[in-house]
Amino acid sequence: MLLAVDLGIRTGFACYNRAGQLLWYRSHNYGSLPRLRRGSSGQLNEVSDLSVLVLEGGGPIADVWEREATRRDLQLIRTSAEVWRASLLYAREQRTGEQAKAVADELARRVIEWSDAPRPTSLRHDAAEAILLGLWAVVELGWLAAIPPEVRRR
Repeated sequence: MLLAVDLGIRTGFACYNRAGQLLWYRSHNYGSLPRLRRGSSGQLNEVSDLSVLVLEGGGPIADVWEREATRRDLQLIRTSAEVWRASLLYAREQRTGEQAKAVADELARRVIEWSDAPRPTSLRHDAAEAILLGLWAVVELGWLAAIPPEVRRR
């Protein structure tokens, strides 16, 4: 399994299987860095057969997740939004962060539909970005040969 994490005190998660399909996604507000430190281990425990952890972001929050990945001997991929967005969004869709988040929401909903994952009642931007981060990662790792046509931008 692969877990993609959009880092922050409010954190987005997306879990993918080896076939490159989204299994589940969610958002969690840890409220503070100490609570995040305590909660990160439990979050990783929830994913059986976890082999890859993908992080978007850096700083002290990334350090928490990185330590857990090292402790569990997980493959770790650390990237920035600019990297995965360049693969999934057109340049004109990234002129502002707000614009990129709106497009990410639309694309994430397509991934959810393509994967036949449960549809959201509401989709927070951190969960949407984790979904796309995970999609980028499964393509980078070769778990999917390419972005599925059903998900591609029209």
